[in-house]
Amino acid sequence: MSDIIVLPGLGGSGEGHWQTLWERQTPEMRRFLPASWDRPELADWLAALDREISDSKTPPVLVVHSLACQLVAHWAASAPARILGAFLVSAPDPTGDVYLTDAPSFANPPRQRLPFPSLLIASTNDPFGSFAYATESAAVWGSELINAGALGHINAHSEIGDWPKGRALFDRFRTELA
Repeated sequence: MSDIIVLPGLGGSGEGHWQTLWERQTPEMRRFLPASWDRPELADWLAALDREISDSKTPPVLVVHSLACQLVAHWAASAPARILGAFLVSAPDPTGDVYLTDAPSFANPPRQRLPFPSLLIASTNDPFGSFAYATESAAVWGSELINAGALGHINAHSEIGDWPKGRALFDRFRTELA
């Protein structure tokens, strides 16, 4: 089994978030730990991701939400370490009307193909990134795109609990990587 690193977005995916619930259910999942979830700095988040990947016994799979999708795009541009793949959920649009203004250093992520397999899950009514942006991102990143329906930002406010459909998609993605 491969290591699994959880990369929450702004705020760190609280108690009712599917990422937190998955971590509690899956011993091989661990969360990367930047200095601040609420005042994110790209350089710090990149270093935290590098540390977690370096600490992995096997090339890990990343479970990524929101702002961390931008982190992965930035990180992949120089990808100093190997990962098996990235499960990306709710990529925010840094050029959209509503963006995570608390994370200016994450703006302008490289728009290039990711050097590893990826799956992008997007909602049709995400206030932080339109489905059109998700479609474009999937094409640029070389990601498979899954339409999750109208689930908002696919977080605790979406009232999906531990998101069984998402877990099934992740399990399928992970199996295909093996």
